[in-house]
Parts: sequence; structure tokens; C-alpha cells
Amino acid sequence: MAIRALYSSATGMAANSFNLDTIANNLANAGTTAYKQNRANFEDIYYEHFKLPGVQDNQGNITPTGTDLGIGVRVQSTEGDFSQGSIVPSNGTYDMAIVGDGFFQVNDGTQNLYTRAGNFSLNANGNIVMASADKGYQLLPNISIPQDALNVTISSDGVVSYQQQGSNQIQIAGNIQIARFINNQGLLRQGDNLYTETTASGTAQIGNPGTEGRGQIRQGFLEQSNVEPVRELVELIKTQRNFELNSQVVQAADQTLQTVANLRRF
Repeated sequence: MAIRALYSSATGMAANSFNLDTIANNLANAGTTAYKQNRANFEDIYYEHFKLPGVQDNQGNITPTGTDLGIGVRVQSTEGDFSQGSIVPSNGTYDMAIVGDGFFQVNDGTQNLYTRAGNFSLNANGNIVMASADKGYQLLPNISIPQDALNVTISSDGVVSYQQQGSNQIQIAGNIQIARFINNQGLLRQGDNLYTETTASGTAQIGNPGTEGRGQIRQGFLEQSNVEPVRELVELIKTQRNFELNSQVVQAADQTLQTVANLRRF
């Protein structure tokens, strides 16, 4: 009956509406520092089996196929694309980009969080913090820069050094460390360019930049979003057309049901 078609096409419209929201969020964050684009994955739903494949017919022959009917589609998951974004110069002393795998580790006072966004600055205490208007996220391990520090340098392996006025001696403020995860897709997005670890992502593996597969740090650079607007616009067009096709199926099913309802008039 056309009732099945109504419900199946309704699931298709719902799934494509979700995909449209995902694409819209990607495009909205095309200029967000170190944003990683999301992709919606879909799966077909439960099937009703009228005749199973491989059964014997009246003559004892094995049937090569069966008869079944699905009831639509649903969102399976959203998967983040953690490929490297473009690295562009910013000239900020505390701006940093990770070239390769890994995340900066920060703390909001209650828990550890992870980010690819390297737009850091100093707070009133001279600590390196993530530049956020809502809340202070302190870089871990804690690195403090004196007020009279000159020529602050961050090496590719995370060593933060500086000079003080009236002295040519190099002082070491600390060493920035990078966190890696077995499964980046398992990280939980929190907004504010931040992630938290989950059971799916595995425990953070902390170490020095450039070691055990971790990326290196580039001072004075920022990683850009890895969203490709052209590809997202193509996906947008496809999603719109899929939505329209499902809406046409709803109209066709409605016309079929209307014809059935009008049979008594003939």
C-alpha cells in the first residue's frame, strides 16, 4: 500500500533535513579557526521479508533471490573530518598551529579540554590562555611569561623561551605538550573550538610535539578551517534535490490513496 511509501519518504525528508543542517553548520564555520567539518552518514531501516532467499520451490530448486521491502532511511552518525587545514601566518607571538596530528590541552578550572585552535594570548597573571571572550581556558602544562619578557620564542618541539631586559641569557618558561587520541572521531564537540575525550576516543596520550606521531608547532601561524565551500555547495544541491524527490513521493502516495478512496464512486 501507499501508506508504506508515505512513511518511507517521510524518513527521507527528515534525513535530508538533518543533512542540510549539517552542511549549513559547516559553511557557517568556514572561517572558524581550526574547525573540522562534519559529515552526516545514513543507513537504511528495518526490512520486511515476504520471501527469504535460498528457500526451496515446489520442484526442490533453491531460489536465488527473495522478496523484501525497506521502510526508509535514518541518520547513522555524524563523522568529523580531522584532515589538516591550511596554515596561514598571523604574526601573533602566542598564535600557534599544529602541523600534523594532535591537540592542545587546556583547562577551564573543572576539566581538561582539547583544541586545534591555537589563538592563544596572555592573561593578567602572565599565563598562556586560549583567547576566549566567555571563559578563560589555561594552556596545559601551565606556562607563565614574566611581564618584562622579550623575544618570546616557541620552538617546533614546544619549548617556550624568552629573554629579560638587560640580559642576553635565554630563559626557559616551559614546554608545550600535545595530546593524541586513537580515534579522533570519538571526541565530543563542546563548542568554542573545544573537544572532550570519551570512551570512544580513548584516553589522551600526552607528549612532546614531533614525537610518536604528534604534529609539530609553528609559532606565528594559525590553522584554518578544513571546510571546502565548493564541495559543501555541491552537497547542498544534492540534498535539496533528494528532499524534493522524497516530497514528490509523498505527493504520489497521496494521489494513490486518493484514487483508492474514490473507488466507491465508480
